[in-house]
Amino acid sequence: MYLEIVSPEATLFSGEVESVTVPGVNGEFEMLQNHAPIVSILKEGHIKVAGSVTLEEGVEDKFTKSDRGVWLSINSGTIELKDNKLIILAD
Repeated sequence: MYLEIVSPEATLFSGEVESVTVPGVNGEFEMLQNHAPIVSILKEGHIKVAGSVTLEEGVEDKFTKSDRGVWLSINSGTIELKDNKLIILAD
């Protein structure tokens, strides 16, 4: 699945990932390859990205590395997933 995380300042990440877990307003949920199309609002929490993630220089300090991938703290946001392309607008 292709993931793009965009903030008001810059594109924080773009690339192929295994899965993404987000803090939806009705609870945390995970998206994998071939997930059904979805649009959702995000609340304060963490975006967890699993897979072999390579971060661009200059944005590495915004992410925390874990044994499964990386995660990013957000205050709010929106997502759109369609045709294995997930776009996250994060604040």
